[in-house]
Amino acid sequence: MSDSRQQTARQVAFWVLNKFDINRCDASELLHKRIPLTDQRGQATDIVYGAIRNMPAIDMAIAQVASVPVERISKKLLAILRIGAYELIYAPQTAEYAIVNEAVDLAHSVTGKKPAGFVNAVLRNLGRAIACRDASLEGADLRKMLPQSKTNGCAFKDDILPDPEVDQAGFLSKGFSIPDWLVGEWIAEFGLEAAKDICFASNRRPGVFLAANTLKVSAAGLLEKLQTEGVECEGPTESGLLKLKSHVPVSEIAGFSEGMFTVQDPAQVLPARMLSPKPGQRVLDMCAAPGGKTVQMAQMMEDKGSIIASDINVERLVKIDDNCRRLGITIVETVIVDEASGYFDAVMVDAPCSNTGVMARRCEVRLRINENAVKELAKTQLRLLTKAGQMIKAGGRICYSTCSIMKDENSGVVEKFLAENDDFVLESEKLTLPSIAKGDEVVFDHDGGYAAIIVKR
Repeated sequence: MSDSRQQTARQVAFWVLNKFDINRCDASELLHKRIPLTDQRGQATDIVYGAIRNMPAIDMAIAQVASVPVERISKKLLAILRIGAYELIYAPQTAEYAIVNEAVDLAHSVTGKKPAGFVNAVLRNLGRAIACRDASLEGADLRKMLPQSKTNGCAFKDDILPDPEVDQAGFLSKGFSIPDWLVGEWIAEFGLEAAKDICFASNRRPGVFLAANTLKVSAAGLLEKLQTEGVECEGPTESGLLKLKSHVPVSEIAGFSEGMFTVQDPAQVLPARMLSPKPGQRVLDMCAAPGGKTVQMAQMMEDKGSIIASDINVERLVKIDDNCRRLGITIVETVIVDEASGYFDAVMVDAPCSNTGVMARRCEVRLRINENAVKELAKTQLRLLTKAGQMIKAGGRICYSTCSIMKDENSGVVEKFLAENDDFVLESEKLTLPSIAKGDEVVFDHDGGYAAIIVKR
């Protein structure tokens, strides 16, 4: 496949999925490299993230209709089959003949005639196994359904999932492509209905939200500018964010190059708001990259004072510097981890975590997360929080936050820290579970996460 000519959404998706490595978080990086080659950007993005997000369920469906185990199918052919199966099961608005024909053409161009025949047979078998590509979940036999949204799913002729009355965790795990042990923990901690809601939210197509750079423009002013430029938005949200409705790359939106906004999720603006840094303060952002909370705090401080943004990754620190220049922020200094020194009025510890609150956005997380990794992360998180405690002034505030919804990484870490450091007190904490938009109840979808404010006496 030539790189120079315009490509279809499926050709771009094939290139990304063929190169994608479960053990590296490289899906968005790969897609970013390839997406300029197509004018079908929305479809390419949906196929890539959708195929990864639902990969275990897709592979289960392929295994039921293929003549060989999924493990024995070559990586290239499997990438093509996953694209076709994703669209047959999760994109009912696309005609079946178009999905199968283009998959066969794609196989023909990259693998040859015989493998293309295999792709044709598997996808046609899958089409025959499906009773209805867009069926209501209400009143349906849920063992025969792979859910697409809170209301609809793909109905199969035969059972594809365990009986939800007998195996709740197994039913949700296989239906939503989320590890069984993780779903089991959610059911135990939050209850069955909340666990179902988390599964739906973890498999949603996440919204893109813009945060106005308050050093330059208000949310209302940004909305007015975008509407004038023909960019459709909803909002502002309760957090003051605008939800993008237009399918346009963020970097091409009017006002981006002038630094009028950043991209933020409603759940991710909460930690900085809880920390509430003030103009003139000295602030440390310990795990700063990619810098969303750094620039948010700089705006809250009216670009007055000092923020030291530290991280382990030099390349990502360069991106923070670039972003600050674009936004007109002058108070941020980026340093490598361990180079920050002295005492601070406020410290942000946005700790590395399992990302269980952001699985809709970071779709590969579900494919590599395991129980041991969560336990090891909790040790790292406690170490970072302890270090923050050594760098805070008396009366100073620490915000400990994660993108996880696991107790072991959140309140569990804070409780251990407080037990070991009696000169600190918990001021407040908030766990946000990921959510889909649900009418008046939840107007906008959002990710999940945790934040706690700890004060030094």
